[in-house]
Amino acid sequence: MMNLGHWRLLAAVADLRNISRAAEQVGLSQSAASQAIAQMEASLGAPLLVREKREVSLTAFGEQVMRHARTMLSEFDAIRALGDAARGLQAGRIRLATFPSVLATVLPGLLAAFRRRHPGIDVVALEGTDEEVEAWLAADTIELGVVLNPAPQREAVIIGRDAWVALLPAQHALGRRSSEQGVTWQELADQPFVLATGGCDVHAQRLAQQAGVTLADIRVTVRDLASAAVLVREGLGVSVIPESALPQDQRGLRMMQLQPRLYREFGLVCSRAGRASPAVQAFLREL
Repeated sequence: MMNLGHWRLLAAVADLRNISRAAEQVGLSQSAASQAIAQMEASLGAPLLVREKREVSLTAFGEQVMRHARTMLSEFDAIRALGDAARGLQAGRIRLATFPSVLATVLPGLLAAFRRRHPGIDVVALEGTDEEVEAWLAADTIELGVVLNPAPQREAVIIGRDAWVALLPAQHALGRRSSEQGVTWQELADQPFVLATGGCDVHAQRLAQQAGVTLADIRVTVRDLASAAVLVREGLGVSVIPESALPQDQRGLRMMQLQPRLYREFGLVCSRAGRASPAVQAFLREL
């Protein structure tokens, strides 16, 4: 079964000539994008893409299909624009605040997809600590804020979930076991530690305390999660960071599952102004 999302993905692949970048643009994982393209090819009965070493391109059949698909997408966007105008959504602004790791990983695809569908609505993304996001929500400075582990009564729209993982230098003694076997807080407690906060109140030190453990040897504290990975690679200590913040290049590093497993969720919460905004409600409906 092919839907509009499949066609938007194919258009992005045709434009970018890269499935990973296209998947990011439309808010999918690479594996989900590859699956979607395979489903389209199976449904249509012919290959759409030529997969080369460094890029992908449309087959002759794919070029023909894409011409019709672009017309269809253009007509659909025109229909959506009419609907937006009827609902007062032809123009507007959404101020959305989040902490750095979500701004870098989860939001780009979501915001790009919304802007394509509603070009008259500006989405302004602001970066802050989770404490700043909460203060801006309370003061109605923003319409939407990303909140970590939101309580049910806040009626958040959950946009992501990931695991906390331990990051060790590649030759660390604790890394000799399997990643799935993992490490415990008790084993990490006395290790030289690189504490990464990510601009959030919930970080490794707080999680260790909740587990009844004190990190005895914090060598350095950094806000940037990427900086923590660099310092671990240099041998300054071990760290615990969200899985989504792992660097693409993990040479010199060993990622281990944390035992017992711990997860974090992040959800979008409306301020009073956000609840009254048609543009915000349209954004949330599409999520």
